[in-house]
Amino acid sequence: MHIFCFQRRRFLNILEVPSEMDKFISLFRRQRGVIVAMVHIKALPGTPRNSQRMSKIIDVALEEAEMYKNAGVDAIMLENMHDLPYLPPHKIGPEITAGMAAVAYNVKRSLPHLPCGIQVLSAGNNIAIAIAQAAGLEFVRAEGFVFSHVADEGLLNACAGELLRYRKSIQAEDVLIYTDIKKKHSSHAITSDLSVSEVARAAEFFGSDGTIVTGTETGSPVEKRDLEDVLRSVKIPVLVGSGVTSQNVSNFISANALIVGSHFKRDGLWSNEIVPEQVEEFVRTVRSLR
Repeated sequence: MHIFCFQRRRFLNILEVPSEMDKFISLFRRQRGVIVAMVHIKALPGTPRNSQRMSKIIDVALEEAEMYKNAGVDAIMLENMHDLPYLPPHKIGPEITAGMAAVAYNVKRSLPHLPCGIQVLSAGNNIAIAIAQAAGLEFVRAEGFVFSHVADEGLLNACAGELLRYRKSIQAEDVLIYTDIKKKHSSHAITSDLSVSEVARAAEFFGSDGTIVTGTETGSPVEKRDLEDVLRSVKIPVLVGSGVTSQNVSNFISANALIVGSHFKRDGLWSNEIVPEQVEEFVRTVRSLR
């Protein structure tokens, strides 16, 4: 009888599905204070600000990724931030998909052991999943996962059902989806009756692998109270997605990950070049707080 019970427990353990937190720890090798550094891809061909060939765009992305690796960050994320003004997801052209895929493949091939994610603006979540699957990236940042809202590029509708079905259809379940809630650069009058923690619980219920809390715009700090509310409300990983600096990081070190871009750039402006010394200082500060 005892042998039977032991074998049954062992069988059930084998069948146990890893939690979202287990997947997070497996990928990033720690539970708190993971540093995710942003590589802002130069404007891609076909966008208003483009001035470089793809070969140059890829070279710059490789240089920036290497800088971050040398400074000791835990992961990087690619984003087409320079493709202003952004298109709504149904109008993102194949040239953006092709350009981001080329960058992603080359960056991941150059740094195979550094976790790498991608975001395709605006709300190009299916595209990001497809690129991640093709290029071997481990995670994506998705906008508009739950609850529709008005962003500066237009109305973004909730996409959780469609996105998770698409991920399943291309056998990309290993690609983790970290989702913005009450995202920056958006009006949330439609959901003004919902708190940040309520939206986070909805994202968790709908299958998000982790939720991202932001300020009101790029470089704007998160309200510490919002972060604390979300951390108490969900069991999935919670990431801070804007406004973290060496000076205020102690307010956010309880988050599972810190996505940082603007603070690593000259004058704190996301569109400027990376200042390696600022990255190194941030890494040292976070390591001292972990």
